[in-house]
Amino acid sequence: MKNTIKVERARKNMTQQDLAEKVNVSRQTINSIEAGKYVPSTVLALKIARVFGVAMEAIFELEEGD
Repeated sequence: MKNTIKVERARKNMTQQDLAEKVNVSRQTINSIEAGKYVPSTVLALKIARVFGVAMEAIFELEEGD
């Protein structure tokens, strides 16, 4: 699964720690999601999208092997 969290964070001038605190996870979790090493739960993905004020599909995209 691809995501644009890093891009969205840059638009909001937000660090990984800032985002982590807003969605109540560790900074390492945000790092792992950005790196594509961890797929977030639906609830977490929705929380992240809400922080950025966009639809979940604007941030997360399935890849062909998913």
